[in-house]
Amino acid sequence: MSERRARITSAARAAGWIGVVVIALALPLYLESFWLQLGLFAMAAVIGAIGLTLLVGVAGQLSLGHAFFIAIGAYGYAYLAGESAHGASAGASGLGLPPLLALVVVVLVAGLAGALFSPIAGRLRGIYLGLASLGLVFVGQHILFNATGLTGGFNGREAVPFDLFGFSFSNSRPDDFVVLGVSYGGLERLWYLGLVLVAVAWWFARNLVNGRPGRALATVRDSEVAAAVMGVNVARYKAAAFTLSSMYAALCGVLMALAFGQIVPDTFGLIMSVDFLVMIVLGGIGSVGGAAAGAVFVTALPLVLNRYSGSLPLLAEPGSGGISAPELSRLLYGAAIIVVLIFAREGIGGLLRRLGAPLSVAVERASAPPPSGSSSPAVKESVS
Repeated sequence: MSERRARITSAARAAGWIGVVVIALALPLYLESFWLQLGLFAMAAVIGAIGLTLLVGVAGQLSLGHAFFIAIGAYGYAYLAGESAHGASAGASGLGLPPLLALVVVVLVAGLAGALFSPIAGRLRGIYLGLASLGLVFVGQHILFNATGLTGGFNGREAVPFDLFGFSFSNSRPDDFVVLGVSYGGLERLWYLGLVLVAVAWWFARNLVNGRPGRALATVRDSEVAAAVMGVNVARYKAAAFTLSSMYAALCGVLMALAFGQIVPDTFGLIMSVDFLVMIVLGGIGSVGGAAAGAVFVTALPLVLNRYSGSLPLLAEPGSGGISAPELSRLLYGAAIIVVLIFAREGIGGLLRRLGAPLSVAVERASAPPPSGSSSPAVKESVS
């Protein structure tokens, strides 16, 4: 029975994933530009949140410097792929590398930056590590505002559209790209690029968490002494966790830069790092799926509230002095965190698993054959 139940659960899960993929592929055919832009921001946040949950939730290393590595990805891509003419200011320059090569290089550079910080991470734990990583954000802000030749300074710089084998994920090359009678502009093309990046990030993280490296990281999180006794190289695994998280953050930054088009230093401050911590706490510490759900919630809430601020009674118009959409969203974040910590410590991911368990049981019961020796009503009636 248990084997049969496992097959039914697996089939139901596969059917659910197929439905999710089909819906995700079809959404650009129906959504307007606002929702496509929101979806791209959410996809970038999902990648960054998965990277942070690998570091904080799986490896147990608190980090407040996630925004620093996201900035490396965003500005690094803009610099490596951009020419001086593409900069938002006259002083912004670039190397003119192919966008795909720029993406790969900046992810590797961010991983190297994370590896260079890992010796500090290896010596510190808890709040002390969080405060040390917070210093990266302040250093990054100083560089972004003052290295005008690379970042464009206060005004920021533009991100070069992604290009793959001559096909541009923008409104050009080809200028009029039509599939089955539907015109695909820059947002529609970026949507599918984002789906691919999210799928790769999700697949790698799930395999890592469920595999031997994930179990080793979880042991390091629970007890470094016990992990060392069991033969786990604690320093190497902690360094690997910081390196991998930094690479995820850089990939998040690249997609964020492509979605925004124009990146500015103010985006990559302490508030961003806190927002990503909120994502993984709401989603469930250590849960890849929960991190994704938390990222979507935290990213979408302020944008949706801002869009419908005129019709919501609690919100005031921007500049009127009342509660704005960002302020209300942070109040809701705080309330949600309190509720999660008190009533549902497993977060959104745990709640989804609880909701999915009764559904799998219902599917099993519906597909179960009648008990042996019993007959259906129709058979009984024909016999009588």
